[in-house]
Amino acid sequence: MRLRISSLILAMGAVAVCACPGPLNNQQGYMPEQPIAYSHAVHAGLYEMDCQYCHTGAEKGRHAGVPPSSVCMNCHSQVRLDSVDVQKLTDYVENKQPIPWVRVHRLPDHAFFDHSSHVVAGGLKCQECHGPVETMVRVWQQETMNMGWCLDCHRKTLKEQKQAPIPLAWLAPGAKPVQRQLNPPTDCAACHR
Repeated sequence: MRLRISSLILAMGAVAVCACPGPLNNQQGYMPEQPIAYSHAVHAGLYEMDCQYCHTGAEKGRHAGVPPSSVCMNCHSQVRLDSVDVQKLTDYVENKQPIPWVRVHRLPDHAFFDHSSHVVAGGLKCQECHGPVETMVRVWQQETMNMGWCLDCHRKTLKEQKQAPIPLAWLAPGAKPVQRQLNPPTDCAACHR
């Protein structure tokens, strides 16, 4: 009986490892090569573009999202046209193909994460989880982004009794902005739905 249970556990572990489509969690330092050499250091750093200009989903929902190439073309239909990477971008646009970006930050499917609850409701800056993206020529995963790391942040926020402004969209027209106590959950059901 004990051998059968051990074999079952071993088989389940093998299936979990082999069925995984790519690196999950603890991929700290992961920095894949991208199809276009996009520099956050230039765009978010030097030119101080707001993260939400490209990642519009961060304020609105679960995923920050990757911008369509048409957003890039807002500038690059006129700027740096002689650049090899801008020419690659133009080819994707002209051929009506999405750019096959390689995802850098990835949580397991069994973990629920919502960008909007952290960015809008929690008042977090992108850098608090993603590191100094505005200095990254090529984006990498700075933090482990594992469950313990997330829980540490939630517990620290509770312990320090951090506050954040109530989002203006939640207030009645003409109401003055006020601070509210942040109360991030630490129970299992908050992230494992």
